[in-house]
Amino acid sequence: MLNKSKVKLGIAPIAWTNDDMPDLGKENTFEQCVSEMALAGFTGSEVGNKYPNDPEVLKKALELRGVEICNQWFSSFLLTKPFEEVEKEFRAQLTFLKAMGSKIIGASEQSYSVQGQMETPVFGHKYVMNDAEWDTLCTGLNKLGKIAKEEYGISLTFHHHMGTVVQTAAETERLMDNTDPEYMSLLFDSGHFSYCGEDPVAMVKKYVNRIKHVHLKDIRPEVVAKVKADDMSFLAGVRAGAFTVPGDGCVDFPAIFKVLEEADYEGYMVVEAEQDPAKANPLEYAMRARKYIAENTGL
Repeated sequence: MLNKSKVKLGIAPIAWTNDDMPDLGKENTFEQCVSEMALAGFTGSEVGNKYPNDPEVLKKALELRGVEICNQWFSSFLLTKPFEEVEKEFRAQLTFLKAMGSKIIGASEQSYSVQGQMETPVFGHKYVMNDAEWDTLCTGLNKLGKIAKEEYGISLTFHHHMGTVVQTAAETERLMDNTDPEYMSLLFDSGHFSYCGEDPVAMVKKYVNRIKHVHLKDIRPEVVAKVKADDMSFLAGVRAGAFTVPGDGCVDFPAIFKVLEEADYEGYMVVEAEQDPAKANPLEYAMRARKYIAENTGL
């Protein structure tokens, strides 16, 4: 069983309101979202597009419900923007997260990403970096991680993601091999590794000592197969139900939990399963996820 004093459970607001497709969950308010997170038994939340930008306003709303901000997505453009521009945006987000008491920031390199392109098939169309671009990315991430740790007391984690320049196991390995463990950790996402055909259990075993944030995301293999066969985009796949909560798909979560337990993992595990809330009631699925995690981890 995982250590209750070291592991906290969170859930992402993307199940209630989708940042990339605002029509999904447009009827769901911020207050409903965070209230239902708490009702389902989660104490951590990532940041959604309906969340107040004022830390004091957000903090008050979350404290009423016993919830805290545990991470926020950061879109880095280290390959296509001047470093100074990325750094400025990064510092602004770090300032917000520090005010919220968060210890994690999750970066995803969005240069040339196809994840947000509704018409571009997610399989076979991702950008492949050359050696110079790899050097730019890894050097930039080391710099950002140093800033985050030394100036804000926040850990930079990298979120491998479908449709981006770091999607596969090999790409994740190259990134890990060429970044400084002191300044760069991994945001392990079970769903994204599974989606692209990698073994999430092998990856959690390999990098468990560099993982500082975990996304618990399951996939429906029959939907992913359809996405591939029909040349669907990442967002079309989300609408079709490619993702779901732990225990509702094909990911071997008991094996993942075992690896984290044996390594004495400390940090957040966050249910992040974007679906159409009109088809998958967010509270219902949050409660299903919480029950599954309790049964399989003791948390």
